[in-house]
Amino acid sequence: MAEKGLTGLIEMAIGREEAAYDFYMDLVAKLSDQSMRDTVLFIAREERKHKAFLENYRDEVAHPGPQTFRMAEVTYYKIAEHETEPPVEENMTRENVFLIAAHRELHSHNFYKALAEVHPDGEPKQMLLKMANEELKHKEKMEYLYTNTAFPQTSGG
Repeated sequence: MAEKGLTGLIEMAIGREEAAYDFYMDLVAKLSDQSMRDTVLFIAREERKHKAFLENYRDEVAHPGPQTFRMAEVTYYKIAEHETEPPVEENMTRENVFLIAAHRELHSHNFYKALAEVHPDGEPKQMLLKMANEELKHKEKMEYLYTNTAFPQTSGG
């Protein structure tokens, strides 16, 4: 892939990470519960880290440095795939906030994975697969929080 094409791809990914950050910051503004705000702010900060990774990658594309993302095993619960995405509204339940976030991360994962699938083997494809994996890790966290909130452990087991 030509450098201009790779740079364009990276710029598009940076734009998606900015949009994700903005989405989460808008969501925070709708939440009154501080623990929920903190959780969503954590995810927003993760999107900022992705943006910084992509910007560094773009700036060093001619001389790539060490990779900052590791490909880690992710538990793919597929909860978002089986639950309808609720609308964003004022005074949402914790479950809905986590489910909205899981859907958002699923969309990002699918975006990066689809882009990787159309690229030949090489550095751009590996970068896209790493980004897809990062989004899947976020989805895993949100689904974990969703299940523990929607289906809390009871004293009976």
